[in-house]
Amino acid sequence: MKTAVLVFPGSNCDRDIAVALEQVTGTAPAMVWHAETALPDGIGLVAVPGGFSYGDYLRAGAIAARSPVMRAVVEAAGRGLPVLGVCNGFQVLTEAGLLPGALMRNAALSFVCRDAPLTVENADSAFTRLYEQGEQVAFPVAHHDGNYFADDTTLDRLEGEGRIAFRYATPINGSARDIAGILNDRGNVLGMMPHPERRIEAAHGGTDGRRLFEGLIETVGA
Repeated sequence: MKTAVLVFPGSNCDRDIAVALEQVTGTAPAMVWHAETALPDGIGLVAVPGGFSYGDYLRAGAIAARSPVMRAVVEAAGRGLPVLGVCNGFQVLTEAGLLPGALMRNAALSFVCRDAPLTVENADSAFTRLYEQGEQVAFPVAHHDGNYFADDTTLDRLEGEGRIAFRYATPINGSARDIAGILNDRGNVLGMMPHPERRIEAAHGGTDGRRLFEGLIETVGA
């Protein structure tokens, strides 16, 4: 499967996710610069990586969300193309309107960098189909603005529609719902704070993240 990874000034995790995609698919992804106005032909997944796009000026992800390439991503997502946003990529997806809510400063006002146990809340999506419902997995987190926020009406809708993909098993920000990853209403866009691309092989300390990419690839291939 052909994939693409967006590259923004200041991002520092684009190579991480590119390496993960190449390991899982056997093909190096196209690295797409933020100033491009179109995505490569024939791709089956766009990954919006973590890092600090544009130095997190204004708000994390705010400038990247208005880059030329993101207009192409929004259009492609509307046609059903799978889009995965990790960490800063999650922030970009909310700023671009592809996912509801916002990512605010961590409750402790400090950078959090550690392994985070997660509960799989929806094992019936293209991204999570190789996990078991309620299974606990562990991915690293590395964020300063990872406190997911939405109003109660939006949170109730996400819960009711099964759009919460992952939840923190151990609270990080003390929020009422401890949301770590959400899906859009069509299920083809996933934004998550933890880094599945850092749990691809045993040398990383585990392979929990590999199934996310493998499940998506199987779905797209089918």
